[in-house]
Amino acid sequence: MRTIISIFILLSIAHFSFGQEDEYEYDYMFFENSLMPEYYFFSSAIYSDGSYIKNINGKLPVCEEGAFTPPNSLELKYTNGNGKWEASIAFERIRGHDFHKKSKYLSLWIFPENTNVRLYPKIALSIQKRQRRSGVIISDQRSKELSIDKYIGVIEKDGWRLVKIPLTDFGDFESLPNNLVFSNNDNHGEGRILIDQVELLPDVQPGIIQAPDSISAKAYELHVDLIWPHVKNQGIKYIKIYRSEDAKQFKPVGIQRPYFYRYTDFVGESNKTYYYKISYVDYHYNETSPSETTEASTRPFTDEELLNMVQEASFRYYWEGAEPHSGMARENIPGRMYMIATGASGFGIMALIVGAERGFISRAQAVLRMKKITVFLKNCDKFHGAFPHFIDGTTGKTIAYFGKYDNGGDLVETAFLFEGLLTAREYFNLENAKEKEIRKTINQLWEAVEWDWYNRDGKYLTWHWSKEYDWKINHQLIGWNETMIAYILAMASPTHPIDPSTYYKGWASQEKKAIKYREAWGKTRDGSHYTNGNYYHGIKLDVGVAKGGPLFFTHYSYMGMDPHKLTDRYTNYFDNNRNIALINYRYCKENPNARKRFGNPFWGLTASDGPWGYRALEPVKEKEDGTIAPTGALASFPYTPEQSMEALKNMYCKHGKYLWGEYGFRDAVNLEVNWQAKIFMGLNQAPVTVMIENYRSGLIWGLFMKNKEIINALNRLSGLK
Repeated sequence: MRTIISIFILLSIAHFSFGQEDEYEYDYMFFENSLMPEYYFFSSAIYSDGSYIKNINGKLPVCEEGAFTPPNSLELKYTNGNGKWEASIAFERIRGHDFHKKSKYLSLWIFPENTNVRLYPKIALSIQKRQRRSGVIISDQRSKELSIDKYIGVIEKDGWRLVKIPLTDFGDFESLPNNLVFSNNDNHGEGRILIDQVELLPDVQPGIIQAPDSISAKAYELHVDLIWPHVKNQGIKYIKIYRSEDAKQFKPVGIQRPYFYRYTDFVGESNKTYYYKISYVDYHYNETSPSETTEASTRPFTDEELLNMVQEASFRYYWEGAEPHSGMARENIPGRMYMIATGASGFGIMALIVGAERGFISRAQAVLRMKKITVFLKNCDKFHGAFPHFIDGTTGKTIAYFGKYDNGGDLVETAFLFEGLLTAREYFNLENAKEKEIRKTINQLWEAVEWDWYNRDGKYLTWHWSKEYDWKINHQLIGWNETMIAYILAMASPTHPIDPSTYYKGWASQEKKAIKYREAWGKTRDGSHYTNGNYYHGIKLDVGVAKGGPLFFTHYSYMGMDPHKLTDRYTNYFDNNRNIALINYRYCKENPNARKRFGNPFWGLTASDGPWGYRALEPVKEKEDGTIAPTGALASFPYTPEQSMEALKNMYCKHGKYLWGEYGFRDAVNLEVNWQAKIFMGLNQAPVTVMIENYRSGLIWGLFMKNKEIINALNRLSGLK
């Protein structure tokens, strides 16, 4: 649940101490490639007196002209004088990369050009602690400095030379270092060195790797998707991609990790034919011979084709990217391989249905996946019928990812899951054995949820209950936010319903407790009584705190529930959601903080990954940091079709080089500080597929609203007006 992440942080111990023992172990990379051009966000460069280090905004430049692994490297261009220069590369803590291979060496590749060896920089490792929001360094435990020139071996590839340093030479560390520092030595002069593939490496012996066989390509307007069979050899570190425009001269354009089955090459040109080959690279950077050649030709797309393209790419997150044992959604990719996110899985079920209807997969394929999901859900952990936030896909057991108290039933994640399950119950309506079994299992799961158990005081639904810690995380669900669907489903339950009056007593409560809650998170009295009534950027807001909050408030509860058909004492929720989206759009257009590229048309303030961690941003000067998540504008298609289409074309055509990837648009970007998310997130990809479909055909809204329990609940709520 988005709105209470801060409570998790206060109550929990570091989540990195929890997890499955057999989770995927990632390489410990300081620098692999930069998604963004110009300069590298996770770096810094300082100098004094007569020394100098080339920098852009205090960061190391990204070099596009030379790379050991394409497409880029980092540039160290420096002058050793009487003063000091330092260039640091911080380890990027990626969400869900909680387990890493045991390392023995620091390894990096350098391209020294004509730099004299006596001018090679020194290198040190450190453990830095930073303030969570600002990134300001609080402490820096640094190792001894070592001279790079003493560790250059005989291995050379196309002018690049391997530097390999035993970690023990740096001294003892209590934990893995999270920062690397280059600095000048005492010899005066100028130097320029490119650096690439900076990492901590395990001691891996070379193995026999067969060259790749088949590869296929599919072209779109400005990019080409390359697809190959699943790579199972654990000795393969990368798939290396080669491109040609004449089928003769091939150049390396990218690398891909073997846990992806595809690579997206954003070429940026239409009406052009490209040719591709791939090879495999091991942990010693030995490369196999290439595959056979494949080709594809880009061409202009219509608006309808662009929408299909975006929907299908985001859908693939839940199809190709699903957790393999359960068929359900991972929290983010790349991230924990075997950890299921319950709410994202509910969204993914709705995306699965869109995929079947749009022909991305067959209905038979969707049935098999849905059968797999429902069988898994039937046998995994539950708490008075409610599901935990995160589940181990290999065992069905709860993962307390956000800390020890996060080990019980999560009512909001459960509600998001059932938004998908009840939609599926209506969609898989054929009278054959498989679809009947799907419906039967969904009914059993639906009837088992004790919504009334989580309605402790007859007013508010309480978000979390744990067998071990009871109601320790004592957080009530108070609107306005993304949790309305929990109240609607609780009212609709055929076995454990809550009284419809709870909607006004809890969700839309006017009690002092609820008013203070809204004032606390909104930092304003606007909307503290649930209703608002003020005008923002020329638009009246009936319901919502401040300017309505992040855009996901208008998405998550309304992917299945049709807001056109929900009107309470205060507003119609399609109208209200549309106004929140328009306020968000106009804020970005007006751009009061003068953010780079906002409003041209680049908009969508919501919850996402960010340069300084996960945050929920909203259209308030003090509550946004320049980060834009594509899901914000794209999942708002039903509310703002013209503005959302403008944003789609702008993000794809002008920013697609770094924003577009294997599962559609990456989670977020911040052009203000030149940062780009490396992940796709389960809660953000499906709303793109589903809400675009609701705009185009109303498919998911129509299916969910067919549920007789939902119809009855809304009728009962309507009677309370």
